[in-house]
This record gives sequence, structure tokens and C-alpha cells, in this order.
Amino acid sequence: MMPKDGIDRGSGVALWRQIADRLRQAIVDGEFGTDGLMPGEMALSARFAVNRHTVRAALAGLVEEGLIETVQGRGTRVRPPKRYSFPISKRTRFSEGLAGQIRERQVTVIEDGVLAAPQTVAEKLGLAEGHPVLRLVLVSRVDGVALSNSTNYFDAQRFAAMAERVRETGSITRAYRDLGVEDYIRRATELTARLADERERGLLDLKPGAVVMEARALNATPEGAPLQYAVTAFAADRVTLRLGDPIE
Repeated sequence: MMPKDGIDRGSGVALWRQIADRLRQAIVDGEFGTDGLMPGEMALSARFAVNRHTVRAALAGLVEEGLIETVQGRGTRVRPPKRYSFPISKRTRFSEGLAGQIRERQVTVIEDGVLAAPQTVAEKLGLAEGHPVLRLVLVSRVDGVALSNSTNYFDAQRFAAMAERVRETGSITRAYRDLGVEDYIRRATELTARLADERERGLLDLKPGAVVMEARALNATPEGAPLQYAVTAFAADRVTLRLGDPIE
């Protein structure tokens, strides 16, 4: 027999946790409409065939996650997530793109190392396959919220000190300047929506089933010579990627 609304009493997983998972998915699916108001405890108890104590525990878990909030006199509603608008343009810069929207930013180096360039990376950077490239993995946060996880590739011979400079400055743009590159442009960007993998969920504090927008980008000198190939996963519920001028 199919479990009541996806609840499986024989799974060994606490009922309140299963209910929280189903409600989280319902929030992602937009089930609770434009005002975000959720059914009351009695309605949810009937929906999942559990007592109100179990429903309260599930709702408390979602409150703790910051997904819902209690509104005096109105009940429980989905908490509108703050979304940041990030432009993808000829001169895409993390700090400048979020200017006026944030109080502080943080770019953290998660991994760095030199490897022989795989064919795809070598082609993007205009290098011979097997040429040494620096692989630099970053997580970018604003006001304590993780927005993106990026894997960046550079010519290791030209940019041997890139990881050190990013750690010191917290910025690829500033690191470029320290290394003699005063200006660079975005030569190409490809965008794809997909489910976040386990590693991305951990780095970006995402829940199972979360979606990311993947941007594959090539930065180059103003003359067009490749400098950096990057694959970035943006948390789709936190960022709006904007191409061109904003819509009025």
C-alpha cells in the first residue's frame, strides 16, 4: 500500500523528519501559492495522518532551517528567501556585481593544486594537453550566506601565485592586478540548471533536491587571449543571474 502522502512508518526515519522533508519539497514546488501561507496544524495532521505534536516538530525543524516563519494572527508561511541579482556581462566581477545589495563578502579557497591540463581545459585556455594548470576551488559568501562554489583553471606557469594572492586579497580581480593583469573580459558564458551534487550541497549549505545554476565561463584579456576557465555552481534559490540590462 502506498504510504500516506509519502510517509513510511516502517522506514526507521522519524515521522516528523519525513513530514519536514515532504513540506520542504512542497515549498520548492510552490504548492503554497503567492502568499506562502501554509495549512494549519489540524489540516497537516489530517494530510499526513499523524498527531499535531508530530506536525509541530516538523514545522519547528523548518523554522530552524529558516524556510518558514510564524506570523502573528495569520499562522505559518513560507519565508521569502533573499535573492541577489548577479549580472553576467563583458566585465563580470563578484564584488561590483553585488554592490549595493550586501554588507560584506567572503571568498574562501577550499582547494588548490597543479595538475596536467585535461583536454577540455587545455582547449579552453589555448594550452597543450598536459600543460600544467592551477586548479583553484572557491566558495563565495555574502553576509554569511553561501552563493556559489567555483572551480577555476589558470596557466600554472603564468599564474603560479594566484592561489596565494586570492587568499591574501579575497578577490580574483585583485589577485590579477597583483600579478600584472589590469583588466579582463568575459569572453563566453554557458548556463545550465541541474540538481546540486552531494559535495555542492555541503559547501553551499543546500538541502537534498536543491537546484544550482551552473555557469561555464571563459575570461580573457581585452585582446581575447584566454586567462581563466571557470565552472561555477550558483544556489538557484539565492541568486538571479542577469544577462544584459535589468528589466524595468
